[in-house]
Amino acid sequence: MQKIENSGKDLIIKTRDELLRIKIGQILYFEADRNYTKLLLSNGIQFTFAINIGKIEEILEKQVAGCNKILMRVGKSHIINKNHILQINLPKQRLLLLTEEGKPKELVISKDPLKVLKDNLEKEMGKPQEEKE
Repeated sequence: MQKIENSGKDLIIKTRDELLRIKIGQILYFEADRNYTKLLLSNGIQFTFAINIGKIEEILEKQVAGCNKILMRVGKSHIINKNHILQINLPKQRLLLLTEEGKPKELVISKDPLKVLKDNLEKEMGKPQEEKE
């Protein structure tokens, strides 16, 4: 089973009634739902906060230096953990993330943000862009 390292960093999310402390590597994705944000961890545990996703993004940037190497905003609705990506399918507008148990979690994301994510990953891996036929 693959362990995701670079996860020694903790994120603390506080609301009026709660405090949540999680390792960055455990995050599968954040998903916007109007003024709320849903967080799904790689072990399947889910939380919902009365905080919008833009504010979550600010909290991440303030608390975790270099979090953008691991977490990436994809479109208006998602912040995903790049270490959990299994597949990016542009024509189907589908992103598959892998949970700790090895189960795929499918997100439907519009084509443009998905293409940005794909290009970003290819750049990070140092591979040339796909050749045109």
